[in-house]
Amino acid sequence: MGKSHPPHNRPTGRPNFASCIVAAIFLIFLLIIPFALYFTIFKPKDPKLSVNAVQLPAFSIANSTINFTFSQYVTVNNPNRAVFTHYDSSLQLLYAGNQVGFMFIPAGKIGPGKTQYMAATFSVKSFPLSVSGQPQSAGPTPSDGLGGFRVGPSMEIESRLEMVGRVRVLHIFSHHVEATADCRVAVAVGDGSVLGLHC
Repeated sequence: MGKSHPPHNRPTGRPNFASCIVAAIFLIFLLIIPFALYFTIFKPKDPKLSVNAVQLPAFSIANSTINFTFSQYVTVNNPNRAVFTHYDSSLQLLYAGNQVGFMFIPAGKIGPGKTQYMAATFSVKSFPLSVSGQPQSAGPTPSDGLGGFRVGPSMEIESRLEMVGRVRVLHIFSHHVEATADCRVAVAVGDGSVLGLHC
């Protein structure tokens, strides 16, 4: 009679299944890390704009028509850990609700965590002073032939700065960012000096 051999135990699939679970957890962990970094440390933020000063280097008024050169000095801070590339940025000037000046801001780049100082200067085409656009003054106002109203000693203009661009995080994700700065500027009609700046 031949010797009987003990039955061989068939390998179970438990070790393979455990290996698959470990591999899946590892892959999920690798996927979570970039997203966690993206939404915590590298989360894109809009740039911060600060209008430091406004000047009118050249100013003239004749026959209730005004003409001047507008200068605005701005600080732009990039709070991101990636380069901020800006483009399609502009500075708009309004008076009595109408656009009287406009210029494009040249495209450029601001490094991570860096602050850049910018100056924009352009000439404004002549435009008539608007009685409705002047601040109301207390008491009766004498007439100077302009429909029974005298143009006040000051006028108010509004500047709108808009910076648009993108931030590329981890050299992979591209995020659209933008920032605006709206300011009201009180200007003396007599000599063009800036009386007040509110942003």
